[in-house]
Amino acid sequence: MAQYKMVQIPPNVAIAAKGMFGKAPNTGEVAAKYLEYVVNETAKQGWEFMRVDTIGVLSSPGCIASLFGAKEAVTNYYVITFRKG
Repeated sequence: MAQYKMVQIPPNVAIAAKGMFGKAPNTGEVAAKYLEYVVNETAKQGWEFMRVDTIGVLSSPGCIASLFGAKEAVTNYYVITFRKG
């Protein structure tokens, strides 16, 4: 029987510019390297990478917040799905 594991990753990865006269980092490459790191570290535990998914979570405001005009909000979370077995 297969097992599945989901690992939440941040929606944004913070990077620092290399300095005023240095070359700015390639943001796409930084994101790929971050994902590669997470996948490789989890693979060391025997998990096989499957995919990256976005999961939206709808949250409703409480009674008092609603009185002040707060609306329902969707927050997107990003998870990497792994499989074992």
